[in-house]
This record gives sequence, C-alpha cells and structure tokens, in this order.
Amino acid sequence: MVENKWVLCPVCGAKTRDRIREDTVLLNYPLYCPKCKQETLIEAKKLQIIIIKEPDA
Repeated sequence: MVENKWVLCPVCGAKTRDRIREDTVLLNYPLYCPKCKQETLIEAKKLQIIIIKEPDA
C-alpha cells in the first residue's frame, strides 16, 4: 500500500489542503496555506519537502 501524507505549512505548521504520496514528485510547487494565507514555493520527493528560497527582487 502506498503511504499518503498531508503537506504541512512550513511557516505555521498547519495542515494544507494538499496530500502527497510516496511516489509524488513536485518541482517549484506554490503551496498555499489557508490558515496563515502565505504562499511558499516547495519541492517534494519521497515524502520529503524542501522549501525553495526565492531571491529578493
């Protein structure tokens, strides 16, 4: 059976509306948190989430 996991907001730690599976690969995904209303760019692979730091304009 494939494991599912809720994606947690990297800013406030709340659950977002997104879930990922073991075989999910996300590149440059804009993750929106409905609780803190922030959008964060992430990458996900094998249930590991990496926050992408955007350079300041």
